[in-house]
Amino acid sequence: MTPELIVKTQQTTCRIELNRPAQLNSMTTELCQALQQALMHASSDNNIRCIYITGNGKGFCAGQDLSDLNIDSEQPGNIGHILENNINPIIQLMRSITTPIIVGVNGVAAGAGANLALAGDIVVAKKSAKFIQAFRHVGLIPDAGGTWHLPRLAGQARSLGMALLGEPVSADQAYDWGLIWKSVGDDEFETEIERICQTIASGPTTALGLTKQAIGVSMSNTLEQQLNIEKDFQIAASRGDDFKEGVQAFIEKRKSNFTGT
Repeated sequence: MTPELIVKTQQTTCRIELNRPAQLNSMTTELCQALQQALMHASSDNNIRCIYITGNGKGFCAGQDLSDLNIDSEQPGNIGHILENNINPIIQLMRSITTPIIVGVNGVAAGAGANLALAGDIVVAKKSAKFIQAFRHVGLIPDAGGTWHLPRLAGQARSLGMALLGEPVSADQAYDWGLIWKSVGDDEFETEIERICQTIASGPTTALGLTKQAIGVSMSNTLEQQLNIEKDFQIAASRGDDFKEGVQAFIEKRKSNFTGT
């Protein structure tokens, strides 16, 4: 735990909470480094079967803390340095970690904060939450994987509209456009998050991780390549105890008791 980040392990779920509520959890160097470390630690812990990321307070994440940028500096590479060392490693970690990552968008997700959310595997938002590609308002382009995730999730027309106009997109719109998994009522949010995390954390961990990997590479593969990946990953999944348990539970007409092995 650091002042910028609250990390708790609840059974087999690692809960990571951005903790700068007064600044709508905007991203500083300290917060980004703490988040990188928390993700790496959780992914290396065999007891962790689900990672949950959310924000503390009224917002999820308002993006990069602009006070961290020295806009009067004669070194224009400052922004590039922040992306290369702070933000880009987080997005790469989220996509490469095999542990499923649930993101709970509890409020506004703007700029890099919106794209941090979209890097999750299952994204659930409160109906009151909003997604804003706010970069145009400060004369920048979408970063934190925004130009990669947006077209793949919402298509080019909606991606360009969000990026060029910088207008807020409601949680319901984000759901309708395929940006997120679910939009839920504010009073139902925590219950639904708990249900999803429990479902993931009690599932066949190896198979879920392989599923995440297979879907992650599918957009750049031919059908033949993807069929071969499915074959190889299916062989790997079938070697685990969870496959045996799943088959036995099906035969015995009972609920599977997956152990993540």
